[in-house]
Amino acid sequence: MLGLAVATSQVVAGTSTEGTAITVAAAASCYLAAAALGRPWIAWVGVITSSLVVVLTEMAGLPWWAGLTGYAVLLVLVGLGRPAGARVLSEQSLAMLGFGGLAVLAMFISPRVGLALAGLVLASHAVWDYRHWRRNDVVSRSMAECCFLLDVPLGAAALVLALT
Repeated sequence: MLGLAVATSQVVAGTSTEGTAITVAAAASCYLAAAALGRPWIAWVGVITSSLVVVLTEMAGLPWWAGLTGYAVLLVLVGLGRPAGARVLSEQSLAMLGFGGLAVLAMFISPRVGLALAGLVLASHAVWDYRHWRRNDVVSRSMAECCFLLDVPLGAAALVLALT
């Protein structure tokens, strides 16, 4: 229900390209954190950590995506020290690159198209959530459920706003 509450609050506050893009990039970083450290519960800590990274990066006068990029690189470096999790780390690194890269791209294109792209990427992240929920791997099932209930409504709201 937490994911749905967060999605609802973001929609009520005003769905934006930047907010949607941050949400999808932060979500991908949570999965990457769990993979890098080999602990599913770390994804919950990743919610707080990625939020702090975004805030601190913007307070430093840098774009949020620069901070999340540095955070992702750090997670990959930490994860490389765990050879037993190389396949999972590779998958999550590619997911971070794909979801995060498209989220950043959304920031640099026309506002309507950017909002549609960010919404589509966030909604598609729900498929990633479902995959992990179904397999019960990488992140805890509660994280996958929370993320799913955040991604679908917020992604759909962004798409609807972009298309109207």
